[in-house]
Amino acid sequence: MALPSSFVLMSDANVLFFTEDIDFAFLHKKAAKGWLSYVATSEGNSIKNANIIFCSDQYILSINKEYLAHNYFTDIITFPLMDAGAPIETDMFISIDTVRSNAEERAITFEKELLRVIVHGFLHMLGYGDKTEVQQKKMREREDFYLNYFYANYF
Repeated sequence: MALPSSFVLMSDANVLFFTEDIDFAFLHKKAAKGWLSYVATSEGNSIKNANIIFCSDQYILSINKEYLAHNYFTDIITFPLMDAGAPIETDMFISIDTVRSNAEERAITFEKELLRVIVHGFLHMLGYGDKTEVQQKKMREREDFYLNYFYANYF
C-alpha cells in the first residue's frame, strides 16, 4: 500500500532512535517519524526534537529511581524538555524487556505493543494524562486511533 503524501512528507520529523545497554533494531524508523509527526500535528502541535532510547528493564529502573524516586519497572519514562503547548522536545526511555512482557500478557504482537508505548509517550507530551480512569480511557482511545492510522497507512 502506498503511503499518503502527507505521511511521506512528514517523515523527516526530528525523531531519533537510540539504544542503551541492549542490542535492538527498530525496523520502522522512517514510518514512525512520519506517523509521530502526524500525531503531533493532528493534536495541534509539532516536533522540535524527540529522542527515543530503547533500553533494558535494569536501565529504566535506574532512571526511575534516580530521577523520579520510584523503585519499580515501567515500559516508558518520558522527560519533557519543553513548556506545555510548545513544540515537542523530549527524551523517552522505553524498556524493551517490559514491552515484550506486556505484549505476551496482552496476547498481542511485540511490534503493536511497542508502537502503543511510543504513541503513549507522545500523547503525554501533548498533554494527555493517565492518572484517573477517565484519563486512562481517553488515552487508550487516542492510542487506538493513532495505532489504527499507522497500520492503515503503513501496512
